[in-house]
Amino acid sequence: MVRLNKMEDAHLNLSCMLTVDSKVESRDTGKATELLERGHMEYGCPHYRRRCRIRAPCCNEIFDCRHCHNEAKNNINVDQKHRHDIPRHQVKEVICSLCGAEQEVGQVCVNCGVCMGKYFCGTCKLFDDDTSKRQYHCNGCGICRIGGRENFFHCYKCGCCYSIMLKNSHPCVEGAMHHDCPVCFEFLFESTNDVTVMLCGHTIHKDCLKEMREHYQYACPLCSKSVCDMSKVWEKYDMEIAATPMPEPYKNKLVWILCNDCGKSSQVQYHVVAQKCLNCKSYNTRQTRG
Repeated sequence: MVRLNKMEDAHLNLSCMLTVDSKVESRDTGKATELLERGHMEYGCPHYRRRCRIRAPCCNEIFDCRHCHNEAKNNINVDQKHRHDIPRHQVKEVICSLCGAEQEVGQVCVNCGVCMGKYFCGTCKLFDDDTSKRQYHCNGCGICRIGGRENFFHCYKCGCCYSIMLKNSHPCVEGAMHHDCPVCFEFLFESTNDVTVMLCGHTIHKDCLKEMREHYQYACPLCSKSVCDMSKVWEKYDMEIAATPMPEPYKNKLVWILCNDCGKSSQVQYHVVAQKCLNCKSYNTRQTRG
């Protein structure tokens, strides 16, 4: 009976020790988490919420982020021969926004222990506390994207990431994203604004395409192909032409046209409203002869 009581005491002591250890561990974990979270979403710039600044390897100056650097160094007031972009992958040093310690690139400050960015990419040297952007690094692009990895795929022919909805339907154009937007001239590959693919395969900012449509511009600025299904519009053209007979001198006038949509040439009857392609029935044509 005495032996049993001793065993019970031993179990009780072990239970107490485990409970105490658990509480200490929980308290230490809580302190560590609290330390990492200090200043969360309180620091940064218009581009990122983050708790560090970067030293630019190109000019050895300190900036809040690469966008801040590029805006400052490509300003119209800067001598053109001194303008440049930061080589983002070459950033080696960051400065903690809380304690001011300069150090090698890393997610946690080596001096005060704060997390300098909840999202951290060691390849792009990117820090961001606002994880609602759902950032991810694309090895194909070689840079970080936003929107969630599961919502995008990398097209190796186009050389960029597209919405998963375009996986089996977008027309591939080699290097489609490696050029400027044909409307605002921002470099699309690194643009932070939404980009869409037109029917011809060329890419453009969504907002720029919307603005084009608001101004009744429905042809790609690069190749002149229709940017959307225009069949309903062509039907209205048919009605307009049928209701507008040409004067006698022009009734039998023939002209040669080139269709911007299908690329075919054809000889058609001239009309002041528009000329219809005999191949694809599009009115997105231009007169070449006659």
